[in-house]
Amino acid sequence: MTDRPIRLLTFSTLYPNAANPSHGVFVENRLRHLLASGEVESRVVAPIPWAPVGLPLPDDYAKAAAAPRREVRHGIAVEHPRYLVVPKIGMNWTPASLLRAGRKAVRDLSAAGYEFDLIDAHYFYPDGVAAARLATELGKPLTITARGTDISLIPEFPGPRRMIVDAAGRADGIITVCAALKDGLVELGAAADKIRVLRNGVDLVTFRRGDRAAARAALRLDRPALLSVGHLIERKGHDLVIRAMAELPELLLLIAGDGPERAALQALAETLGVADRVRFLGRLPHEGLRDVYEAADILVLASSREGWANVLLEAMACGTPVVASNVWGTPEVVEAPEAGELMDERTPSGVARGVRRLLDRLPDRAATRAYAEQYSWDDTTRGQIDLFRSILDRRRIAGAQR
Repeated sequence: MTDRPIRLLTFSTLYPNAANPSHGVFVENRLRHLLASGEVESRVVAPIPWAPVGLPLPDDYAKAAAAPRREVRHGIAVEHPRYLVVPKIGMNWTPASLLRAGRKAVRDLSAAGYEFDLIDAHYFYPDGVAAARLATELGKPLTITARGTDISLIPEFPGPRRMIVDAAGRADGIITVCAALKDGLVELGAAADKIRVLRNGVDLVTFRRGDRAAARAALRLDRPALLSVGHLIERKGHDLVIRAMAELPELLLLIAGDGPERAALQALAETLGVADRVRFLGRLPHEGLRDVYEAADILVLASSREGWANVLLEAMACGTPVVASNVWGTPEVVEAPEAGELMDERTPSGVARGVRRLLDRLPDRAATRAYAEQYSWDDTTRGQIDLFRSILDRRRIAGAQR
């Protein structure tokens, strides 16, 4: 290696695109901070799912179909090859389809003159599995980042679990966004000394304190408000927060996000008689969440599984403390009184008790912001660069000894 920047191929289906600019924004944010160091270059291969005409796709997949084949985002060149998915029955086939899409994209990049040093994949399944096979074919070193359900949920299926363990064995380095995911990988059989914990940071410029009175006025809030943010799916636990509203009659609830459970959640609010205090805001631009965080009194995250939940730090950066379920990496984020409270159980009553405890001792919003400020991207960026350089140095030494 010379003193030139490390050249990466960033590989992940979790990456924003023009049709869905919030999808996988945490991967893009990490990469943007990494590139800002000047020590790394990257091209991104972010495959988009497609299915034959007539085969229904989930809403998010159908939306992704409108993404361009290639685009430039924040100065980063992104390729969006298509890969075949067969919903519900094609889980075990998807890595092979993703590999074919990635293989062609890499050939095209190489033909255009971009030769990379290392593949940096995000999310173990199917992304990391496909990237591991591609790295083996090309003789390139590989890192994979574990981010959440790729370790906390998908390994419950035997076929994907075997492929995840194989990919972990092939990887030269593994990153997890919290210690709980490292523990989960080690339980699956991954080598502990290959894994580094590099948590996500928070964009302290985008998410900051502002004019809270104006933010509340814009949302027409006339009483304290809870906020629940995330895709409207069962795992995120929005239903638990809605049910908790029956025990919190003096509060409003704002729900930011969209998804397949929206109609059911609205019906639940009607059935419980709390619909007049539950407001669905729909899907918001990522930056657009700032004013909603600012307006809320408490963010509630009732997820059943989380790696490192970015919404927690985003809310805190805006001065808003949190009540969160005590799962996976969340206790690593909520570690001090100024950050908020962990639920004693993941139930509607557990949500309500957590909210009551926090309301009884609401921290100063400046203290909550100060807590978030310790989570910049600087340490994560340095950790990635050190990992990449150590892997490339080992490869170079091994090659010289042959």
